[in-house]
Amino acid sequence: MPGVTKEQIARAKEWDLLSYLKAYEPQELKRCGKEYRTVSHDSLKISNGKWHWHSRGIGGRTALDYLVKVRQMGFVEAVEALCGGMVYAAWEKAGSEAPASDRAARRPAPPRSPILPEADRYGAAMVSYLQRRGIDAGIISRCIGLGILYESRKYRNCVFVGRDRAGSPRYACLRGTDSQYKGEAAGSDKRYGFFLPPQGGECVSVAVAESPIDALSVASIRKMRGECGEGTAYLSLGGTAPIALLQFLEDHPAVTSVELCLDNDSAGLSGMERIRQEIRESSALSGRALEIKDCPPLASCGKDYNDFLQKERAGEPGRGGRVWQL
Repeated sequence: MPGVTKEQIARAKEWDLLSYLKAYEPQELKRCGKEYRTVSHDSLKISNGKWHWHSRGIGGRTALDYLVKVRQMGFVEAVEALCGGMVYAAWEKAGSEAPASDRAARRPAPPRSPILPEADRYGAAMVSYLQRRGIDAGIISRCIGLGILYESRKYRNCVFVGRDRAGSPRYACLRGTDSQYKGEAAGSDKRYGFFLPPQGGECVSVAVAESPIDALSVASIRKMRGECGEGTAYLSLGGTAPIALLQFLEDHPAVTSVELCLDNDSAGLSGMERIRQEIRESSALSGRALEIKDCPPLASCGKDYNDFLQKERAGEPGRGGRVWQL
């Protein structure tokens, strides 16, 4: 497999999930009788060397399975992270203490920042591409000014950056300006999705879309219609998995309203139901008063909100109607 060897994969698989979490993320574990559960996913149970996420019907034995299936890390990235923290099995089998040079690598490496592509000085291809997609010019300028959007020097991709509460980049979504390329920067952490913060006031509401372009499309539609309320952020999940929204809600405790603006297709509709379930099961959000609305685009106006936006720009039927299908 490109990027990792068979030996590295074998070493990574030596980590069982309980040992990994105890060593690396002890705050994620809670004891429930003879088994453990995770804080982020209350129905994910660990027992007898196995783990099972009951609400999703998936499970496994290893930390590698968990990082790929639950944390949605790339396989190569997960193997590299686990190998960075391995104590070579030969030392443990021999019952000997590893040398100091190996003991230093006993735990997995800390979370890495994404490897962000080098920025182009001008970004003309990115701006032109996003405007062709109908994104409001003022919103594009604001994203650039916030440092959450730029054009890569190589390949001329749009780079949408997700940051943590401290402002550090933790995720980057890449979108081709002259091709259908879609990807993520190496080392991206999907808990920290791209989001456009409110223009004014504390963040009390969030509109959630699958992609950064769809999130900015929702913001653009609202701006066109004069519906840009204060306190609303626009978040991209980088797909339909709820992990970025769960992290966002934990980081923004004042949020009371969630609008699920996923695509109007089978993946988007099932994704909205999955998000509701994950929020219900999250102990970190237990007792939180949240109003959650399913707001896919109108079926007559396209599959996603960028389709909807472009029809709005073109003045096609549906213009002037309600944005949300509640």
